[in-house]
Amino acid sequence: MFNDSSARIVAALRERIDRSPPGTRLPSTRELVAEFAAGPVTVQKALRTLASQGLLESRPGVGTFVRAVRTARPRDYRWQTSALGAPPVRVPRLPTALKTAPNDVIALHSGYPDRELLPERLVRAAFTRAARGDAAMSRPPAAGLPELQHWFAAELGETAPAGVTPPAPSDVIVVPGSQTGLCSLFRVLVGPGRPLLVESPTFWGAIVAAAREHVDLVPIPVGPDGPDPEVLAEAFERTGARAFYAQPNFANPTGVRWTTGLAEQILGVVRAHGAFLIEDDWAHEFGIGADAAPVAARDDGGHVVYVRSLTKSVSTAVRVAAVIARGPARDRILADAQAESMYVSGLLQAVAVDVVTQPGWRAHLRGLRHQLAARRDLMVQSLREHAPLAHLEAIPQGGLNLWARLPDATDLPALARACEDAGVLVVPGDEWFPAEPTGAYLRLNYSGPNPGAFPDAARTIGRALGGG
Repeated sequence: MFNDSSARIVAALRERIDRSPPGTRLPSTRELVAEFAAGPVTVQKALRTLASQGLLESRPGVGTFVRAVRTARPRDYRWQTSALGAPPVRVPRLPTALKTAPNDVIALHSGYPDRELLPERLVRAAFTRAARGDAAMSRPPAAGLPELQHWFAAELGETAPAGVTPPAPSDVIVVPGSQTGLCSLFRVLVGPGRPLLVESPTFWGAIVAAAREHVDLVPIPVGPDGPDPEVLAEAFERTGARAFYAQPNFANPTGVRWTTGLAEQILGVVRAHGAFLIEDDWAHEFGIGADAAPVAARDDGGHVVYVRSLTKSVSTAVRVAAVIARGPARDRILADAQAESMYVSGLLQAVAVDVVTQPGWRAHLRGLRHQLAARRDLMVQSLREHAPLAHLEAIPQGGLNLWARLPDATDLPALARACEDAGVLVVPGDEWFPAEPTGAYLRLNYSGPNPGAFPDAARTIGRALGGG
């Protein structure tokens, strides 16, 4: 008599299957129950396990049979080489920042905050309410749910200075994530084969979007305070570009935040050249020592096209972002967005607007500021103590990352491999440069899981650099 655990039944049946030719019919469930002195549920569980392993197949109304072994053979896809031809442009592979980390490593590579930094209670409650409402079964307007458009417009309008007309809800276009929004903006405002000025280093997603849309990137070097307005003006003159992509608040990866004076100068350059500033306000909710101050709030002439996502701050499952644009540009962007995705899931929009309009949202953001500050400071202290060769040119006043300069002779790929072998995932800074990198850097995310392991991670980086 056998033990009634499904594992023992699986082992016994696997031996029987190995001795049986394909097509052999197994005894019925009732017969197996009697044979193994087990319950029907346990027997069914064992059969499902064997079926999932490809050893059995069930034929409804007939029985369960030994499945024929299918020998794997190599596939010949060479015909696709001729059918596809050479790609017109090689889109960069997704960066290390999107690599899935095993549970037993210290993950400093991700571009997303840890789950414990998200408003999980608000999000779960919002999904429950949204599932009971009309949003679960209806198609939303192409430009977005009116209440979400109103919220995005009001958020930007809050910081508009006197004399500047704040955006209207109708200026808002809801898109399925900021990456989709950037692709649309690069298509509409720049176009294939045309130049786009970008900060260097800059967000890897902008580099990927530009490659996808066949846009030619023109790097603008970024210093500790941001781009030089004179260098930007010269690039506009030299290239004939009509758009500049930038992250004025807590830039990814450098953490740079433009001062009010610099924002006015950059805006003046953009206006003087009849151009657009594509402002990516990716870290709006992640201020620590300062709040985000969108440049778009200072412009009502349609020069600044503003992008803001809720994916990082609400939930990675809620891919909802907004593009705010004025004038004919807004109409073209909406037409392009409709052609690309028709509309954004009304359910996700309902969840997003539910979360950000709850009283608990503001309380969550206040707590988040303190949590990010503690994590940032711990990582800064850990690097200074255990990896002094990883130099921090500035301590960011917001965002999720530190930008560490390494000795010029550093072999970045070798360093990243050494860290990973020791259980620490880091991102070589090369992935954030639209052209050749100007030095050896690491981008280190302090918002990831297990901040208590930051000292150990810093020791690993220090040993890999030869300083520990």
